[in-house]
Amino acid sequence: MSVLMNFAMFPTDKGSSVSEFVSRVVKMISESGFDYKLTSMGTIVETETLSQALEIVDKSYSLLENDSQRVYSTVSFDIQTNKPLGRITGKIKSVEDKIFKNKS
Repeated sequence: MSVLMNFAMFPTDKGSSVSEFVSRVVKMISESGFDYKLTSMGTIVETETLSQALEIVDKSYSLLENDSQRVYSTVSFDIQTNKPLGRITGKIKSVEDKIFKNKS
């Protein structure tokens, strides 16, 4: 099973730059052992179960709740029970293979 989660979470009451807070979340994800990819608009994490992905969301909020009166979050999931882990890079490779195959 593979669960891809794309999410963003940050305080809205800390000014226009929140990288200090986002870095706390990304550090926790990095230390979790799950594959992840940081993007300019959020973080993609791949877990084996939905409960593991939701635990990442819960831990992220726990890192921010004491320093902020308002936290914003967006979360989306792509859950495939018939696919193994590795989709975080495999999906991109599949599209790029088709692009470059059609260029030759």
